[in-house]
Amino acid sequence: MQPFVATIVVFFLILLIVFFYFIPIRLWVAALTAKVDVSLTSLIGMRLRRVPPSVIINPLINATKAGLDITGDQLEAHYLAGGNVYQVTRALISADKANIPLSFERAAAIDLAGRDVFEAVQMSVRPKVIDAPDPSKGSDKVAAVAMDGIQLWAKAKVTVKANLDRLVGGATEETIIARVGEGIVTTIGSATSHKQVLENPDLISKKVLEKGLDSGTGFEILSIDVADVDVGNNIGAKLQIDQANADKQIAQAKAEERKAMAIATEQEMKARTQEMRARVVEAEAQVPLAISEALRSGRLGVLDYYHLKNIMADTHMRETIAQPPDAPLPPPSA
Repeated sequence: MQPFVATIVVFFLILLIVFFYFIPIRLWVAALTAKVDVSLTSLIGMRLRRVPPSVIINPLINATKAGLDITGDQLEAHYLAGGNVYQVTRALISADKANIPLSFERAAAIDLAGRDVFEAVQMSVRPKVIDAPDPSKGSDKVAAVAMDGIQLWAKAKVTVKANLDRLVGGATEETIIARVGEGIVTTIGSATSHKQVLENPDLISKKVLEKGLDSGTGFEILSIDVADVDVGNNIGAKLQIDQANADKQIAQAKAEERKAMAIATEQEMKARTQEMRARVVEAEAQVPLAISEALRSGRLGVLDYYHLKNIMADTHMRETIAQPPDAPLPPPSA
């Protein structure tokens, strides 16, 4: 008899454990006291669908107490889709208290898109100030050059608030920072003088705001304030100096090329001169042979030969007299 009673006791204990697992009585009572319509079958169905009832019921109680019209099926569907039910509920409550129109479908879409929907609502209530450029990315100022060649360094404070309608698929803060930096560079670059920007720094804010930089982003730009403008280097003068140095090097290279060509031409002329001298020496060497041949053949007489020798001696004397004192004497003619 005792084993049978023990079996019955164990069976009822197991039954009670299974009952309290599928039906969280405390959670169901809390929902009833908060006037949230939740049936026991709904709780059992959540367990069967592997949805923790507390994840659905607690946010549903908070939403009901805040006066929101949200059903448990909506929260459960969002949970099964991989969303954060608690964050969505907090965002809806915060938006309702701040009189910001936000539907459950929009909040769920923002959450499923990977954005923090509660932070987005908070940013709609309390606008966020963004540094442009972002100091954490390396530089804390944007460099630009005015038309007079003077470099300016500028940084701005951008006040933005989240645009819940464009948050899904809209660009992030990095796009806002990049566009503001581009606007700063364009504004400074179009200024005729850097003094114009220094005297009117709000010129940057006005021109950047006119460009509608928040289009296609998940934010709305409220204001752009120039925090600081510093004078940098004289880029125009530096570029002119670099250009002058480059022109100088090009001119020197061309001069060296012309010098090399002149030297080559000079050497060539010297070689040709030596060649011509060699031909003259060769021709002079043929004169005695021609004279001896003329004497043998009778075409030249003895008196004619001596007369020729006198002329050659007279020519050598004249050449010697015409030479400078320190010049070497010319060789006598054959």
